[in-house]
Amino acid sequence: MTVGQTERAIEKVGDLAATSMDLASFWRSCTEVISAVVPHYWAPCFFTLDPASLLITSHFHEGLEEFPAAALAHEYYGDDVNKLIDIVRSPGGLSTIHEATDGDPSSSPRWQFNMTMGGDQELIARLRTKQGETWGALGLYREPGAPTFSEADKQFLRAIGPKLATGARRAMTVGEATDPESLEGPGLLVIDDAWEVCSATAGAEHWLSLLPDGDRRVGRLPSAVVAVAAHSLQRVTDRGLVTVAFSRVLADDGTWILLHGAPLSGDDRQRVAVIIEPAHPARIYPLLMSAYGLTEREREVVELVLTGYSTNEIATELFVSPLTVQNHLQNVFAKAGVRSRRDLVAKIYFTHYEPRFRDNEQRVLRDEPVRGGPIGGWGPGTQ
Repeated sequence: MTVGQTERAIEKVGDLAATSMDLASFWRSCTEVISAVVPHYWAPCFFTLDPASLLITSHFHEGLEEFPAAALAHEYYGDDVNKLIDIVRSPGGLSTIHEATDGDPSSSPRWQFNMTMGGDQELIARLRTKQGETWGALGLYREPGAPTFSEADKQFLRAIGPKLATGARRAMTVGEATDPESLEGPGLLVIDDAWEVCSATAGAEHWLSLLPDGDRRVGRLPSAVVAVAAHSLQRVTDRGLVTVAFSRVLADDGTWILLHGAPLSGDDRQRVAVIIEPAHPARIYPLLMSAYGLTEREREVVELVLTGYSTNEIATELFVSPLTVQNHLQNVFAKAGVRSRRDLVAKIYFTHYEPRFRDNEQRVLRDEPVRGGPIGGWGPGTQ
């Protein structure tokens, strides 16, 4: 392929990234462009990652309806080369399994598994925006006996990486916006001091049905709603100012729900308005952390562990000693019920990310938009 053709292919990926389409359609369109420049076996394997934790949220591999459970387990529990977290954090953001093993991948369980799928060579490329957010990774494979990936191949993939990342980010936004499950807006309840519902929107009824231990058929509100309502009635400052009560609850379907309560004025009755809404991804980080009862410093340590930081790197980032980091880690392990940082990452992944990963596989088969973020609450960020 000529230089001009390669440049036009790069421009084409950029054009696709600027187009509003669902994620599966975006990956399919990009596959056509990539295949014309970089020959490969079967089909590309696209991954999306949570940019906050760098954990996998979805994959797309045309013809592979279900990502092998053994491969996913090895990614988080196994000890091997060419793992996604290592590559996306590396300076170059691209690696082949032959390079990672000095040309002899036979001792790599990852390579051995790839061979059972027909792929000898493996190339993984990071998908990071120019702003520095990593939204995914791209895996390409070649069958035994095929030429190795060339420097021209790698240069092309590095050139389109930021464009693929931008397109994935846009496509995830489009998917969230058009997903019927995401169209459930906040609900509003008005409750009196006897915990009777004075009025409720349809959205509130939807969220109430997901909260644990409530039963609207017999007039019993979920305890979380009653707690927020009661707390909000007390949230009046000495100067008469009202502050909003706030709570986060894990719903029966594994999602996090936010409750906001504020007292209403206007008559002699004590009433409170409770707003119920799904947790925004940017608020997810404190949710799971609160479930483990971690301190603020322990939360910071876990955030860095998830994104692949070593003990020394964490110490440098937090301006503490490596021994202090180790002490924090031991406390985290005890609270989370694990024995190592690898077990910690795997527990968080398979509890909170793998369900979304599998759900997205089914959504692609049903031609539904892929959804970003974990199920059950995770993702370092701010409220």
